[in-house]
Amino acid sequence: MKTRQQRRFSEFCLVCMRDIIEDIAPWFEAGERFALATVTRTWSSSPRPIGASMAVSAAGEVVGSVSGGCVEGALYEACLEVLQTGTPQRVTYGVSDDDAFEVGLTCGGIIELFICAVDAETFPQFVDVHAAIRGDKPIAVATLLT
Repeated sequence: MKTRQQRRFSEFCLVCMRDIIEDIAPWFEAGERFALATVTRTWSSSPRPIGASMAVSAAGEVVGSVSGGCVEGALYEACLEVLQTGTPQRVTYGVSDDDAFEVGLTCGGIIELFICAVDAETFPQFVDVHAAIRGDKPIAVATLLT
């Protein structure tokens, strides 16, 4: 039996992917590469839960949100870099005394994200993930970060 926290985490992650899956599926189906940024960790207060996602297409189109607008501009640039280099990145955004007026979360929290390029070569399972979400079936994707 799942604990209350496990049920809540599962519900958040499913809702977050459902937020953007129908928008990014056409990119994938058309063979267009895109960057996918996903919240992997939070500290203190954060505007979106673990699993919240934002995607940036090769054409520069954006779908999703990871912070309600606080860091999306900087994250967009990081996504473009991942698209150019093909190298995944982990990025962290938050507010400190030194950068309170720079890119950061005004809520005082900290979020860590993983950004990767997605296409048929890098993530062939995308079709299965999309089908499972569309069919309201359980599915999990794990990425080992070192």
